[in-house]
Amino acid sequence: MPQLIPFFLPKSPQNPENSEKVEKNGENYNEYIKKFWVGLMDGDGSIQVNHWRAQSLQYRLVIKLKNTKYNYNMLIEIAKVIGGTVRINSTNNFVIWVVDNRDIIKEIIKIFDKYPPLTSRKICQLEFLKICLQKNSIEWYFNNRNSKYLNQLTIIRSDIFGLEKGNLPNYFKGWFSGFVEAEGCFSIRKSNNHSFSIGQNDDIYLLNVIKEYLNSTNIVINPYANFYSLEIYKKETLNTIFDHFHNFPLLGEKLNSFNEFKQKF
Repeated sequence: MPQLIPFFLPKSPQNPENSEKVEKNGENYNEYIKKFWVGLMDGDGSIQVNHWRAQSLQYRLVIKLKNTKYNYNMLIEIAKVIGGTVRINSTNNFVIWVVDNRDIIKEIIKIFDKYPPLTSRKICQLEFLKICLQKNSIEWYFNNRNSKYLNQLTIIRSDIFGLEKGNLPNYFKGWFSGFVEAEGCFSIRKSNNHSFSIGQNDDIYLLNVIKEYLNSTNIVINPYANFYSLEIYKKETLNTIFDHFHNFPLLGEKLNSFNEFKQKF
């Protein structure tokens, strides 16, 4: 019988994240890359466990992005700090960061012990991978692979950020930049009604946390199915966003979009 996969929620912060501007080659740059990478994994990454001919387990960490110069350079920077390799797919459409060595993955996921993923799906994927690494059992894998997300609704309802206490994870600012790199959108319109928006399937709690962090008065909406979105037009809140990315920069294609967006103001 499938078993309920245990999960562990991110802890409340003990020390606030440094608000100083992140500088490349600065003493906190590598730590920033790690926090950013967790946010990028939450948005565009995948934590995978598969099997080879039902004989052995295979593990992969993957980030797959549109193949642009900016995204390629960003993934190269991430690989320098985190590990892994960067390649372009055969059709030249995507640039992919990947790790598929079991021992290297075991080292890399220690980053998640310090900076846990914040989306419900990545929390579930990570816990499934950890258990598979521990048990190393094909039989257990086949019996439980379809129950990987059984805890997802519990995670969504659990208020993992402790919003009632006003808490944020101590790595949230770096995480947020990585997550925006994956899921954010800077919209430029002929009407000059420019906006920043961000959306996510299932995890309304995450959009509410972002809303609180940005001091936004906008409402998180549910335009369809299980998708939630926050869109911001107010210049005061957009200035808060500008300040954030000045200190905690975007690193890939979204940085290009952000610079074009900011020029409109």
